Amino acid sequence: MCYPQGAHPPEVPSDLLPPIIGGSGGKELTLVSADGTKFRAYLAGAGEGDAGVVIAPDVRGLHPFYEELADRFASAGVHAIAFDYFGRTAGAERRADSFDYMPHVRQTTPTIVFADIAASRTELGKETKARRVFVLGFCFGGRIAFLSSAEQPGLAGVVGFYGRLGKRENEVWPTPAEQAPRMRAAVLGLFGGADPSIPPSDVATFETALTAAKVKHHLETYPGAPHSFFDRTFGEHKKECDDAWRRVLAFMRTGDPARTS
Repeated sequence: MCYPQGAHPPEVPSDLLPPIIGGSGGKELTLVSADGTKFRAYLAGAGEGDAGVVIAPDVRGLHPFYEELADRFASAGVHAIAFDYFGRTAGAERRADSFDYMPHVRQTTPTIVFADIAASRTELGKETKARRVFVLGFCFGGRIAFLSSAEQPGLAGVVGFYGRLGKRENEVWPTPAEQAPRMRAAVLGLFGGADPSIPPSDVATFETALTAAKVKHHLETYPGAPHSFFDRTFGEHKKECDDAWRRVLAFMRTGDPARTS
């Protein structure tokens, strides 16, 4: 599990919030993918501004954590939509924390997930003024965010929080390094230095691949931070979480993944 029950996203640092917070408030949606599948999403409009983000959750799908995160982005001036992966196998209804997600994760494929991202992007553009759209994800969704740079045309950028870079046996998902030659959108990667699932060698391989492919990028590793530092132990890692917020919002404002302000 990437975070315990009852976890909340870290607050946006107060100096990054606009003086007047606009927006229409968050709302639940049922969207339809290219194959006719209905899936659940949550959209939070930010009022003015042209930056938007599609949030790819971790393995639990559209958990309330990600709805709250969408609201956090809207409060910071970024239109946001978070979507669920499991419309085809678990339906479009809200699920309890006891939901057994792994059988559904195993049934996801790149084709269907990227189709759902495309539908989410379309809805974000219809409902808000977002014209520069990013994909941001966590863990399972972090790798999806990285791969979106290759699979989703016209993105302003992608952000992966501790997206796994290696490959397990019989896995259908390619590694981000394998897809680097096809990537077009700028990449920001945020990793925990004490995350055993993403060793430094994997980060180095991804860095080398992005550099060789001439993809604009920045990969930041926080020494001593665990996997899911942003959504599980942010109280213990406030400095890292504040820095992550600064990097993400600066990227979404400027298009430069190396910016911190």
